[in-house]
Amino acid sequence: QVQLAESGGALVQAGDSLRLSCAVSGRTGPYDYAVAWFRQTPGKEREFVAVQNWNDRYYVDSVKGRFTISSDNVKNTVYLQMSGLKPEDTAVYYCAATPLFSSSFDFQRPTSYDYWGQGTQVTVSS
Repeated sequence: QVQLAESGGALVQAGDSLRLSCAVSGRTGPYDYAVAWFRQTPGKEREFVAVQNWNDRYYVDSVKGRFTISSDNVKNTVYLQMSGLKPEDTAVYYCAATPLFSSSFDFQRPTSYDYWGQGTQVTVSS
C-alpha cells in the first residue's frame, strides 16, 4: 500500500512562488510510480496539473512555464514548484500515484490513479 502526504500549501500573493511536497511511502518510492498533481475548487471537477512518469513530465497548458514537477528519490518526495502564481491557481492540491505507465495511459483522468493524498490548500490573493 502506497501512502501519499502533501504539504506546503499556504496563502500567498499573486506573483509569488510556492513549493508543494508529496511524501511517498509504503511499498516503494516515487521512482517506481508515476506521481501527479491535481487541483480542485469547490463545485468543480478535479483538474490535472502535472505528472512525472519516470523521466517524462507533462503539464496542463495553464501552468506550462510556471510550474515544475520534480522528485528527490533519496527523500521519496515529489515536488511541485509553482511560480508566477495567479488567483485562478487557488485550489486544494492533491498528489496521486499509479504504477509507471505507457503512452496509451490517460494521465489527465483522476480515476486513472490508484493512490491519493489528503490535499493541501493553496490560496492566491490578488
